[in-house]
Amino acid sequence: MVFLTLSNWIRNRGPDRYWKVQEVLKNARHFRGRKNRCYSLAVRAVRRAFVYATKARKAKRRNMRSLWISRIAAASREHGMKYPVLMHNLVKVSMSLSPAQDP
Repeated sequence: MVFLTLSNWIRNRGPDRYWKVQEVLKNARHFRGRKNRCYSLAVRAVRRAFVYATKARKAKRRNMRSLWISRIAAASREHGMKYPVLMHNLVKVSMSLSPAQDP
């Protein structure tokens, strides 16, 4: 196969680029100002939002764990036992307590 022109060697950037831009703008649709319309501003804002989302998922796990512990501690105090003592006794009888389990 012989290419007679240089333009045939260059990759066509038509539809692929369009869908890439649309994906970024879709993720930026709820932002305020030009960040939801201008591609160059939207790219930066979407990247930053994804970083925040990743950090928030990790923080949510920490917050939920502390919430579970405080709930179990409050329930154990109602029965006259402190949280560390309860956990020690549960380990001693080899019983696991799932904090996320519904009551």
